[in-house]
Amino acid sequence: MRPPRPVLDFMPIHADLPQASAVEQEVIRLRRLQQDGGHEDALTGAEGLLAAWPENRDLLLIAATSLRHLRRVADAMAILQRLERLQPAFSRLHQERGLCYVQLKDAPNAIDALLLAVNINPALPASWSMLQRLYGMVGDAANVATAADHVATLKNLPSDVVAATSLFSDGELAAAEQIIRAFLLRDGDHPDAMRLLARIALAHDVLDEAEILLAAVLDLAPAYRAARYNYAETLIKRQKHAEATDQVALLLESEPSNADYLTLAATAAVGLGQHERAIAIYRDMLRDAPGSWDVPLWLGHALKTIGRLSEAIESYRAASAARPNFGDAYWSLANLKIYRFSDDEIAGMRDQEASPTTGLVDRYHLCFALGKAFEDRGETARSWEYYERGNALKRSESRYRPEVLETNTRAQIEVCTKAFFEARTGWGAPARDPIFILGLPRSGSTLLEQILASHSQVEGTQELSDIQRLVLELQGRDPDRDNPRYPAALADLSANDVAALGGRYLADTAVYRTDRPVFIDKMPNNFRHIGLIHLMLPNARIIDARREPMACCFSNLKQLFAQGQEFTYSFEDLARYYRTYLELMAHWDAALPGRVLRVHHEDVVDDLEGSVRRILDYCGLPFEQPCVEFHKTRRSVRTPSSEQVRQPIFRDGLDQWKAYEPWLGPLRDTLGEAQERYRG
Repeated sequence: MRPPRPVLDFMPIHADLPQASAVEQEVIRLRRLQQDGGHEDALTGAEGLLAAWPENRDLLLIAATSLRHLRRVADAMAILQRLERLQPAFSRLHQERGLCYVQLKDAPNAIDALLLAVNINPALPASWSMLQRLYGMVGDAANVATAADHVATLKNLPSDVVAATSLFSDGELAAAEQIIRAFLLRDGDHPDAMRLLARIALAHDVLDEAEILLAAVLDLAPAYRAARYNYAETLIKRQKHAEATDQVALLLESEPSNADYLTLAATAAVGLGQHERAIAIYRDMLRDAPGSWDVPLWLGHALKTIGRLSEAIESYRAASAARPNFGDAYWSLANLKIYRFSDDEIAGMRDQEASPTTGLVDRYHLCFALGKAFEDRGETARSWEYYERGNALKRSESRYRPEVLETNTRAQIEVCTKAFFEARTGWGAPARDPIFILGLPRSGSTLLEQILASHSQVEGTQELSDIQRLVLELQGRDPDRDNPRYPAALADLSANDVAALGGRYLADTAVYRTDRPVFIDKMPNNFRHIGLIHLMLPNARIIDARREPMACCFSNLKQLFAQGQEFTYSFEDLARYYRTYLELMAHWDAALPGRVLRVHHEDVVDDLEGSVRRILDYCGLPFEQPCVEFHKTRRSVRTPSSEQVRQPIFRDGLDQWKAYEPWLGPLRDTLGEAQERYRG
């Protein structure tokens, strides 16, 4: 058994935990007043501060709590209603509302509010204790026992773990981390505390730390199912689907019908390309929960991936019927590219998008779906209205910073020079297996993948994240985004290090392959890492899929991506990204002449067979007619172009952006000279 890794080995996820601001210090003071019974003074202080910080959730909660203690319950409820509009998932507002209902002697509403609180945040001892009393009052013995179990569990946990878990559940990650690290440093390894630290790491996408911590927890407590669930979840996020499948199998041995475990099992199956298995799992789940709205969505995605479109449409419709404002269900229908919405569907979508009760995520999904619906009807102005609104809503929640990529590009150009590569000739793993197709999204890369995957010697996989994982390791923990260690760290690698990276990449991607000698990695963003790819796999083929900038950028503007590609939701971000892409690709051409094959989408459309022969010749593959008849190839395709590559090639898509030209002037202006030099 391997020993748990000491927590001291880990850097803080927040390198510099923030000092309390002036308002936070006032919140601490007002809470102390409340603890001492000074509710009049606490209320006065909170109301004064709310004039300057009217949306501060802690001040609003202090005001509501003091009002309840002063028996001004109606006023407290009004404050809580105001707080709910700002922070609907704040557990302590629901707890406070439940306590208000207790004061009003309204047990049913008190129970409902307190249950909502503990479903958001299970580490609320006051809520569980009150639920135990309320269930006793209404004679519900089974739920009395359940609440009592939770009370006992929380009493048996160290108070620091309970406090940090509560903070974590309400999104206060930095404060939770500060408490739990101090506890672990003082008291040593503790499974619940280590699991919480892993969950904080997961929330920040620090997946390597989460994986190590959770493995250590399971060494200490092999029967800790919640930790094993988090471990499987982490493995899936790290694209370690085979290992995740093993962990989920252990969970299902004890609870074969657990919906959370089955969802992980299906997700891992999809990651392994086992779509029929995932479909079977989802159908079993629907038999147990026929009214669910998320399972039909996932089922629809799996069916779409393997081309079973009529069943996918039926499943997406079931999802929207189960939850009429479920934006993702409508967007999934629109994203099929072949679906046409009825008048009634469009009217319903517009009503849901305009409703004040529809959340942000559902709203922008509905906007993109409506943009596509009106585009298909030729109502271009109305279509653009929804595309523009959807992009603005999506960009509003993004933390994308274009200067980070631009800084990295400058560093790549400085480090990865022609002399740098010449000094490392012969390094890396010699395998010729991979073909990397990269570039920008919506640039024709899925078409190139389908062409190559139609060859008898080529395995089509998916957009693999293995290169990104290696880059994250080279960046190190807690990277400085303004002065990153990568790509400078490439200069520190030895020949053995580079060969080992190439070997790891080949080993980690083996799970996606069958017996075909060549496979495709179609992650578009890999264009940023051609230097690393060349070092560790000098014989791999690299294809740059390129598309005319206005067409490419417009196609991205009307595409809502499931994850990543945060640069696609504004004119400026898109144009800057496209220009930076051209700059970096020009550098690779100079530093590694002849290494990358550039394929322009327009050329493939104009001369399919000639383009196919050129691509196969570059890849060292003999010509095969199925590559020209790519649309007849039956295989799973997970990208937004999945249905387009199942049809013969057509020219209609090349100039779709021109219908929207009246609104695209700022994009054209920001692209500038990129519109001419993209052919380079």
